[in-house]
Order: sequence, then structure tokens, then C-alpha cells
Amino acid sequence: MNTLTIDIRAALPHDAPAIADIHQQAWYGAYSGIIPHKSLNAMINRRGSKWWKHAIQRATSVILIEFGGIIAGYATVGRNRARQLPQEGEIYELYLRPEYQGVGLGSRLFAAAREALAVRNLNGLVVWALADNHGALSFYDGLGGHEIAEGAETFDGKSLQKIAFIWD
Repeated sequence: MNTLTIDIRAALPHDAPAIADIHQQAWYGAYSGIIPHKSLNAMINRRGSKWWKHAIQRATSVILIEFGGIIAGYATVGRNRARQLPQEGEIYELYLRPEYQGVGLGSRLFAAAREALAVRNLNGLVVWALADNHGALSFYDGLGGHEIAEGAETFDGKSLQKIAFIWD
């Protein structure tokens, strides 16, 4: 009998190629048809293995979830960047390889990200999601997030609405 394990851990520099691959797959899956193609390609290409390795070496808080020894997803966390919101922590990114979505790994990674923020004494949490990314909106709503604010991001002259979800 084979037993598959689920492990959650901090990223190490040698994980950079896997994180870059997840970033590419997840972003194309989530944002194709939402973010203009030219901008999407530029954002993905900017974050290759070298970028992720340097981010990890600079102490960016990157959390990985592994399923059966394969890195299935990542989250980045830190201090809330939106000063108008009282929540102290923020999940900047939470992405899974498309084939690992919808089986509960995202919820486990989200819980680990919240724990990482709590360990840093960052109370409350905010996550931003593009309003046209219905999968993300459903995910954060299902985790008990409350929509609290709206904003916008502009890509190649196209303004896209984003929504802030909070947890206290």
C-alpha cells in the first residue's frame, strides 16, 4: 500500500524552479482572458526561477504545499500593504498547479499561511482578488472571507476591479 503525504513547509532556494513553474501554470489558468495577454506574459516571464531564488534568499515568506513529494502550490505572506485597512497580515499570493485545485489543498495552504502570519504577530488578514477571477472569489468566500473594499489594477490600459477579503 502506498501512502501519499501532504507536507507544508517554508520554501528553500532550490525550490525556485518548481515555484516558477507553478506561478506560470496557475497564472495562465487564472488570468488568461482577464489580464491582457501582453501584460500577463510580461508578469509571468518576470518571475522565473532566478527571481524566485532571489526572493527566497531575501527572506520573502514563501510557503509550499507538497503532495506525494511534488510541490503542488505556494503562498507568499507578509504585512498588509493597504494602510486604510486595519488587518495587519496579508496573503499576497496563493496558487496551486491546476491539477491540484479543488481537492482541499488550497484550504490547507490558506490555513498554513494564516498560521505563519499569526506566528509573526500579524493580527487579521486581507487578501485581494480580481473581480473577474470567479474561482478565487468563490474560494475566499467559502473560507469565510468578508468583502470589505474595492480597488483597481491597470494592465495595458485596461482597468480591472479587485476586491479585498478580510478575516479578523
